[in-house]
Amino acid sequence: MDSDSWLEVSLTVNGELAEAVAEVLGRYAPNGVAMEMEVQGFTPDGQGIPSGDIRVCAYLPVDEHLEEKRHQLEQALWYLGRIQPLPTPSYRSVQERDWAEAWKQHYSPILIGERLVIVPAWLENPAPHRVAVTLDPGMAFGTGTHPSTQLCLEWLESLLSTPKPPELSPYRTLIDVGCGSGILSIAAVKLGIPKVLAVDIDAIAVRSCAENAQANGVRESIQIGLGSVAQIRQGEFSLRQADIVVANILAPVILELFEQGLGDLVSPTGAMILSGILSDQRGEIEAALKKNGFGKVFQRQQGDWVALLAQGESGYLV
Repeated sequence: MDSDSWLEVSLTVNGELAEAVAEVLGRYAPNGVAMEMEVQGFTPDGQGIPSGDIRVCAYLPVDEHLEEKRHQLEQALWYLGRIQPLPTPSYRSVQERDWAEAWKQHYSPILIGERLVIVPAWLENPAPHRVAVTLDPGMAFGTGTHPSTQLCLEWLESLLSTPKPPELSPYRTLIDVGCGSGILSIAAVKLGIPKVLAVDIDAIAVRSCAENAQANGVRESIQIGLGSVAQIRQGEFSLRQADIVVANILAPVILELFEQGLGDLVSPTGAMILSGILSDQRGEIEAALKKNGFGKVFQRQQGDWVALLAQGESGYLV
């Protein structure tokens, strides 16, 4: 079979079900799962109006194992559907050479907070007065449309919107765990962070992050590598700690990363931004933060999704 062909499988569900569906799809998709917020229209300034639903999609390689994987996936979804009803999954074939065209139609520029705008690489920037992050995510997670990414960007903007000269900012370094397309790392540099470490366990994401950083003119400010918390703590990269640590993943993965030492990556006066958390998962994430010495925890929420900003008692936040 054609190794450049993929079978896209997608389900559109509410935020409560999105994580469970993503976990099932992720068992069979070698390149991970993408979750994108569905919109029901756009405001006059180009801001998407959330519909409350999340499109969860993954791509299965078209090879000799496809039918077996599809059968296993459908069986796993059937069992999940016994707990809470699911829509029927949608399928379509995608050629890798046409991958970009397959998803470009879904994206428009997105205004974030007071200063940021996420601009798909094939479109013009509608807000030149804002700090623009140009993005071509390809097969990597992170397009700026998902609430978890938007909430992270809002927290970053809040931390870095300071009247002080950049050289006097308390936040000079950042570690992005699970960087995906690099959207958070690139935004951090453009908002004033001079040194960033971006890591991911997916080689496709590492490549995508590097390409996007280059396109945004910030490649020299971002070290990009294959790995996660363990590799950072072992000293395989230029930073072992940072003033800001961001992890926009999923709540169960965040809890696992805490067991690996995620909290140790934050400098004593630094801050941690965690996202990919459903509102009913906030309690266990907050408990893990406090167990790791982060006594000050703040929340932003969009629909069912929550992003937490946390610091220890020595942090700069009130």
